[in-house]
Parts: sequence; structure tokens; C-alpha cells
Amino acid sequence: MASLLEHPTAQELLEQTTVSPQALRPTVERLDAFLGRYRPRFARAEQRDHAAVVLRGKLSGLDRKTIEPIAAEAGVPRRAVQHFVGAGHWDDDAVRAELHAHVTQAIGDPEAVLIVDGLAVPKKGDDSCGVYRQWCGRLGKIENCQAGVFLGYAARGGQALLDARLYLPRERAADRRHRQATHVPAGVAFQEKWRLALDLIATAGAAVPHGWVAGDDEFGRVSAFRQELRAARQRYVLDVPSNTLIRDLRAARPAGTRVPPWENAAAWADRLPARAWRTLRVRDGEKGPLRVRAVETMVQAKDEGGRAGPRERLVVIRSCEARPRTWYVLSNATHGEPLASVVRAHGGRHRVEELFAEGNGDVGLDHWEVRSWLGWQHHVTLSLVALWFLQVEKRRLGKKRRGSRPASCAPS
Repeated sequence: MASLLEHPTAQELLEQTTVSPQALRPTVERLDAFLGRYRPRFARAEQRDHAAVVLRGKLSGLDRKTIEPIAAEAGVPRRAVQHFVGAGHWDDDAVRAELHAHVTQAIGDPEAVLIVDGLAVPKKGDDSCGVYRQWCGRLGKIENCQAGVFLGYAARGGQALLDARLYLPRERAADRRHRQATHVPAGVAFQEKWRLALDLIATAGAAVPHGWVAGDDEFGRVSAFRQELRAARQRYVLDVPSNTLIRDLRAARPAGTRVPPWENAAAWADRLPARAWRTLRVRDGEKGPLRVRAVETMVQAKDEGGRAGPRERLVVIRSCEARPRTWYVLSNATHGEPLASVVRAHGGRHRVEELFAEGNGDVGLDHWEVRSWLGWQHHVTLSLVALWFLQVEKRRLGKKRRGSRPASCAPS
């Protein structure tokens, strides 16, 4: 288990703090104590042993966190571990429920943000469950890939990936041969990604305290998704495309008209004077407070059928960089909710990108070499638990987040 000390995160911690290697060695014991919480969720002793082997391998310094190198490093038979991950009879829901309880106990926050986001991994061939030619964000084009919808959690005290669903494209869901070859359960039918996201929010979201739901425009553009969140009394802050057609309900109406004209969100924002924008602090960064500029109004947005939707809050947010980034956001937060709170909640959405980067780089989240439906679930469950252990350790050692930060706007 000494290999845990060679893990990139451990090495980063050593470089950035005064913690000595000797002081870090108790991490090994803490991992054993951490695993003790999850072992009862595996019914048999050999399953508990295999889970420990895989989790330790994911937290090691291995370049590839796949079964063959993990088993070789641990000195255990490869086939037994492969079967445990690829086809083992253990309950993913039970392990993830324990993860949700653990996250709630450690960083539960009634104002936390649930973040829905997709993760697609390029794949060669089409033997793995759900692989199909579809949009792959990592490559920025349509390509053969395997996609999942994930649920992140961003709280004042930390962050975690909570849950995930494998996306089965319509063509794969209707392909009997593919379903049989990859052991897709009979009850699994095609669901759009936004419906998978609703399922995640209804299950994991019910287990963890939170105040907001956030997501990028893949989800926010779907009017039915926003409608379902409103019906579930979920407060959302969702990106939408810049060309979303909106009607500014606070604007002066042209003479002889009963309702404001339609225009796209970008055009509305671009014609506003500088004095309309407010400078707001999102959160503290390594080089001081992070600020953005924001403006808001109440709108109706056109749905996919061209109909006017309900009253929503349009918030446009611009970063303070030489080349500013702009986000167009719809929210059902009431007018009494301060604009600063909406902007801060939206800022939490970007923390899922940090989680994906750490999950892929540190615990092999995107090292998907399993072919079956069940194998994908098992692989993701073990990756979520391993990533949570790293988050727990980073919180304990007070690690500062790294990476580029937006410049601060001068106060308006």
C-alpha cells in the first residue's frame, strides 16, 4: 500500500505544504478506516477484499487504473477481480447510498448545488454497452463514444461526485443483439439525458441537503426539464444558449403592442448600458475575491414548440477576463432571492469540471474498459468512492484549489 504515497495528489500535497512523507503515511491507515464504512455494503468476504484491492489500485500511482495493472500490483488473480467489476453480484445502489450518507455527514449544506453534467469517453469499436456515434464533448465532434450523465455536489465545505447513469442511445436501446451482448436489463428503455438527470436528482438529491440544481445548456435548453424541476419544487439555475428567444417582461412595450417583442438573449444583453451591470463576488480565489458582472430581468422564453413559457429569471453573467466569457442563465428563483445568490449558485456548476478532471486523472474514472451494462455501473461506483476519499483527504490537509482563475473586476 506504500504506492498510495506515490499518487499524484499525494505528491502535490507534499510539494505545496510542509507535510513530510512520514506525516502522510497515516493516509494508509485512514484509507483502511474509510473503507470500513463501505465494506458492509458488499455481502461476501471475497467481494469486500476485491473492493479494497480495486479502490487501493485507483488511489495508487498507476498510469492506467484498469483491472489488469491493479491486480498485478496487488499480487492477486486478475480474473477474480475482473469478474467482481464486470459481472459481480453486488448492489451499486447500496454502495452509492452509503456515499450519499457519508457526503451529507461530512459536508452537507442546505445551500449546496446539485450539478448535472455529461461525460463521454471515446471508444474504439462498438462492443461496449451504449457505444455509438454521438456528440463527444472531449473531442468536440460526433464520434464513437460511451456517455454517462453524472450528478455533482458543490457545498461550502467541499465537493463530490454523487451518482451517474449510463446513457443508452435510442438506436442501442432498440438493438436486441447489442442489448443481449452487453447484458442490458430488460426493464431499461431509452431515456433522454435530461430524463436521466431528473432520475439522479430524485434519488441522490433526496439523500443530500441542497438548495439549487445547476447544469449546462444541454439540460437548460430543454423546457420540459425546467418544467419538471419546477413541479418538483427544485430551485434551478441553468445555462441556456445565447440565441434563446426571450420576452423581457420589464421592458417598455412599443406603442400599440400588448406584449414585449421577442429577441434573443445575447441581443438583449448587448444593448444594455454599462450602468445596468452589477459587479458581484462569486467566491474567494487564491489571488483574492473572484468577481463577475451580471444583469437580470424577468422573461418568458419560447419553448421547443414556439410557445411562450412561464415567468423565469434571466441572468446574464460575464467573467472579468481580457476576453470575457458569458453565460445566459434561466432560473425559477423568486424575485426576493438576491442576484448575488443566484450568481454564486451558478458558479458552483463549474466545480463539476474540477471533479471530472480529478476523477479522470487521479482515480481512472474515464478508464472504461468494461463492456457490460453492469460492469459500467460497478466501475463508476468504485470510482466515485475513490474520488470521495481524495476529497476527504484534501479537506483534511487544507489543500488550495489550483488552476487558472478569472481576473477580478473593478467594483462598479
